[in-house]
This record gives sequence, C-alpha cells and structure tokens, in this order.
Amino acid sequence: MIAVVVLTHNRVHLLERCVENVLGRTSRLTTEIVIWNNDSSDGTREYLDSLVDPRLRVVHHPENIGQNAYAEGVDLTRAKYVIELDDDMIDAPEQWDRALLEAFEKLPQIGFLAANLVDNPHDQAARVMYRERPHEYTTVEVEGIRLVRGPVGGGCAITSRELLDRVGGFRQKRDQVFWLEDEAYIADIGKLGFEAAYLADVKLLHAGGSYYGPESEAKHAYWRAYWTREVRKNRVKRLLLRVPFVRPLNERHGWFRVSETPEL
Repeated sequence: MIAVVVLTHNRVHLLERCVENVLGRTSRLTTEIVIWNNDSSDGTREYLDSLVDPRLRVVHHPENIGQNAYAEGVDLTRAKYVIELDDDMIDAPEQWDRALLEAFEKLPQIGFLAANLVDNPHDQAARVMYRERPHEYTTVEVEGIRLVRGPVGGGCAITSRELLDRVGGFRQKRDQVFWLEDEAYIADIGKLGFEAAYLADVKLLHAGGSYYGPESEAKHAYWRAYWTREVRKNRVKRLLLRVPFVRPLNERHGWFRVSETPEL
C-alpha cells in the first residue's frame, strides 16, 4: 500500500539511525522500501548490503544525481501511496506511516502531507519553524485533523501515485545535484487545486545542518545562489517602495513583500 523512497549520500552515520528509528518503526502498510545510494564513499554501500528486510530494494548508483533520484526511485515502486523520506530523519514514533496515510485519506484537498518536525534547536529546518519564522506557520483543524499551514518541506511526506502520475512525477534537473524537488512538486499539484500541509501531531526528529555533519558543496552552492538572488530582489523591492503611492498600494493589494534574508 505504501512505498517509502530514501536518498542517501555520504551520511551513513545518519542513515543508520533513519533505518533503525524511522524505517524500523513503519507499520505493515509499508510494503516497499527503496534506498537509493548516490555514489557514497563512506561505508554506506557496505551498511546497506548488510540489511535484511524483504521489503527493501537497494540501488547503488555510480553517480551522485542528488534530488533527481526521487523520480528514479519512485519509478521502481508500485504501491498506491508514496512517501519521500530524507536520510537525516533519525527518529519517529511507532507506525508513523499509518498515521500519515490515515490523515491523508481523510483530507482530499491535501496532495502532499508532511510529518511535522520535533523542536530541535540543532536542526536547520526546525529552527526556521520554531524560532526564526514561527509567524509563517499556523495550526488549524480540518475534518478533525490538526494541520500546520506554512512553507512545507519534503523531509518526510506522503502523496498518492495517482497524483504523481497526473503531474508527471517528481521533476528532474539533470544540471543540478541539489535543488528543491519537493517545492516544485507542491507547485505542480497546486495548479490542480491541491494543497500541502504538515500533520501537526506526528513529529519526526530531523538532523539537518552543519551540527550533524558537513554539508555537501552542491547544497551549499544552491543556498548561497538562492539567497544572493533574494537579496538582489529585495533591493529592487525597496527601491519600488520609495516611489510615491507604491507602498500604500502594495499594502492594499499585496503585490510583493520584502523577504527575510540571512547575512551573506
């Protein structure tokens, strides 16, 4: 019924915890697990080859194709529902997959339902949610289910194969190793009228950022380029706001906003 697809690259110290504490706590509803090894050189191959689970399929790819491997991994599965899971999700409650699926089936307007994050001060994504930009997140109740609305990431998120097929699956960018394939998918399903949200009461521990290990050069380069573009756009927006009447009109119509950016 559920296929879980995990990508990994040179993070065997986190992958081991993901396998034991997250994949190991799935229910019988998870019938397929694909772990895609993106040309790791840190013992990941040996660790994966030691695993024994009839649901598991390991792919050792000779090249690091980064986020593009989600599309490839999903193509190897047949289950009705698909969960993309990052290898740095390192702890989860028992049968977290069942909780995600049961909520997903009750919320037809939600096309991408992510597990919520534990408030972990060492994790980059959790710091954004709980400390740096908590104003961007709102808890609501829909059909008796508590959801968190706001910018949604795909660290652990469920969608349906039907919806994947309708939008052509997860996108690929062959010229990039790291990029936000989850953001692109959310945009694609949004065009069909579907939404993304976090399931408030199912929380996984995410171990992202430099505290848990060095970031890849591809990821670092992506975010540096992203925030450089944001800084440039902010400069243009601030200039526009100096034009007479633009500020009050912008406040009334919400044309644009000056985004929060880190120091570069």
